[in-house]
Amino acid sequence: MNQYLTFFIRGEEYAAGILRVKEIIEFERVTRVPAMPEHVRGVINLRGSVLPVIDLAAKFGHGPSEPARTTCIVVAETNLGGQMLTVGVMADAVSEVVDIADDAIEEPPSFGTHVRADFLTGMGKLDNRLVLVLDVDRVLSPVEIQQTINAAEAAEI
Repeated sequence: MNQYLTFFIRGEEYAAGILRVKEIIEFERVTRVPAMPEHVRGVINLRGSVLPVIDLAAKFGHGPSEPARTTCIVVAETNLGGQMLTVGVMADAVSEVVDIADDAIEEPPSFGTHVRADFLTGMGKLDNRLVLVLDVDRVLSPVEIQQTINAAEAAEI
């Protein structure tokens, strides 16, 4: 049995392993970083550290998210060659922490979702619903994250 944080992006429910989630913060103004892809929203200052913020809706091809009252940033860790990098992920709303048994996670479907199958570790079955279980290390491309941090530092943001 593993624990996951579930959250919504454009009406779809996603799950990320709770051990990778550091905290959830209220959405705040994000400083754009020049020459970054559309899904890299920019950076925020989190207690003195530069935190890149990724818009998964844009990464999944839905266009940029419009922040709303329930929008938040899920602060998570991704693995870059054995080193953990911290990154923020925009979510339309955070749902809950759930337990999903390993045998309740099936292979990701190759159709019917708005996400590339290689971004998922599977589909988790919860009560009467399915959640898309994200492969945090694949979705949050560490190379992109490092480029964002380097660009932000070069621009002295």
